[in-house]
Formats: sequence, structure tokens, C-alpha cells
Amino acid sequence: MNTVSSNRIRKLEAGVRPLSTVLKALEIIELFSNRSRPMRLSDVAKEMGLSRGTAFQRLVTLVSAGLLEQDEDGRYRLSMYAVRLAAAALEQANLGMRVEPALARLVSQARETASLAVLDRGLPCIVARVESDSLLRADQKLGTMLSLDGSASGRVLVAFADEVTLDRLRQGEFPLPPEDVLEAARRNGYAVSSGYTQNGVRGIAAPVFDSLGRCHATVSLVTPEMRFNLDLLKAPVVNAAADITRIFHGEPLSDD
Repeated sequence: MNTVSSNRIRKLEAGVRPLSTVLKALEIIELFSNRSRPMRLSDVAKEMGLSRGTAFQRLVTLVSAGLLEQDEDGRYRLSMYAVRLAAAALEQANLGMRVEPALARLVSQARETASLAVLDRGLPCIVARVESDSLLRADQKLGTMLSLDGSASGRVLVAFADEVTLDRLRQGEFPLPPEDVLEAARRNGYAVSSGYTQNGVRGIAAPVFDSLGRCHATVSLVTPEMRFNLDLLKAPVVNAAADITRIFHGEPLSDD
């Protein structure tokens, strides 16, 4: 558990101290959440600066609690119980609620509609959105599916995809952006839509990364083509993506 959470507990229950043994065990959960592969006892002990005996005791405790499990080689990994916890977290404070302050700030700066998109069945899907107050604005509802090759979000999700995701996209039924477009997105840190998938509308998107450095989502601005100004829009959308990346890492959104 991080210090922010600990401070909140102390404020809520003055004079009541958190259980240090529980906090120390949860530090191992934090370690596993930042690893993409199972770990051996010796690796955990080394990473945590613990003796093998102490590390083993904490691992056994977490296995008994159902938070960790061992694979066929005896290595430890997060159990699928973690998925249940993640699903409950999303239900209790859904993704839209978590990112809405950052999207609202982006709309205030750019005066254009902002969206968050994730991959769903091989295509970008809008899962959060904050509308601008302009009378003339792009109309894309929650749940709208976008193209991989033409939309700004699709281009970013392909350009920054991890190898497993990229292989799956290559084997899918939907066309991918040209390699020069992907290279430009990686170089610039954002992508612009083709302008062909939706007449009169242009978009710009930037990547959002999870705690393992994988491109988890995109933040985008979509504007009527007559108002699209790359020089004015690229910095706000890249900064908003960085803000939401921090949210996905469990860090608070700054008030700046």
C-alpha cells in the first residue's frame, strides 16, 4: 500500500495504526503488479531485500489468501482473483469517472471534444467522452467503434502496441495503418487521423500507458476540419495523455 493510502487511513481513524504485517505483504503484490512474468522465490527475496525465509512466509500468506498462485515450475504469479478485484474497482469507480477530470481539463484548454478509446474486439472503442460547448462539434457517442487505419486513436493503438497485441492485430480482419504512418506516430508521440473515415472531421490522439509500459488507451481530440490546427492541439492532447497515464499508475491528478 502506498503512503497516500496510509495517510488517508490515519486521517479517517486518528490514533489507529495500520497493520505493518499486512502492508509488508501487500508490497509484494505491488512488486508482481509491475512484472509481466512469474517470479521465483529467490527473485522476490532479492527484489524486496528480504531473506528467503521472510519472503517465503509472505508468499505463502498471499497464496493462502488467493492473491498469488504458483505455476507448474514453482514460480509465483498473480492469481485470477486480481481480475475480480480489478473488475470490482472499475464497477465501483468506473473508467469514465477516473479520467473525466483530465478529459474535462483538455476540453477547457482546447475547446474541442475529448475522448478516451481502448481496443475492443480488434477496434478502438470510445469508452469515455467530454463534449465541448461549441455549437459545431464532432458527434461520436460512447461505444462508437473507430477504424485502425484511418482514425487517430487506431493509428496510436497500433503504433504503440506491445508485440502480443500487434501480432493479434496483424492476424485480424481489419486493415492496419501504413508503416510510415506508424513510424511518424512513434516519433511524434501522437497521430492524426486520415480525414477520410469521417467527412469534415479531423482527430489527433496520443497514447496512454499502463504500469507495465503498454499502450492501454488513447486520448483524442476530434474537431470539425475547418477548425483543426495541429500546432494548437498537439501539446494539450499529449499532456492529457500523460495525466491519464499517471492515473492508471495510481498517482493523483495534479491541480496545475
